[in-house]
Amino acid sequence: MNMILFMLTLSVSLSIALMLLNFWLAQANPDSEKLSPYECGFDPLGSARLPFSIRFFLVAILFLLFDLEIALLLPLPWALQLQSPLHTLTWTFLIILLLTLGLIYEWTQGGLEWAE
Repeated sequence: MNMILFMLTLSVSLSIALMLLNFWLAQANPDSEKLSPYECGFDPLGSARLPFSIRFFLVAILFLLFDLEIALLLPLPWALQLQSPLHTLTWTFLIILLLTLGLIYEWTQGGLEWAE
């Protein structure tokens, strides 16, 4: 019981000491640039009606799409250990084929070109 009380007292006193040290060592005059919000490269104090590049959203959507593909393909090594992995491998192949064809189509249409 004494050991538990000692550990509890030690952890509480260490926590209080670290909090007091944080307040004592904190920067007195923080930088205004670090205090301003960062909004994806846009000026947060400017007009909210500025036009933005639709290509930025295209790249973001492509990133999300391929990120989702990775999430769908993560269970593949475990699926290969099933009794009949042919069904899983077929669906995996179809997902990769569909995404590859979509990427090729987007590439041939010029959707991935930044400069026109």
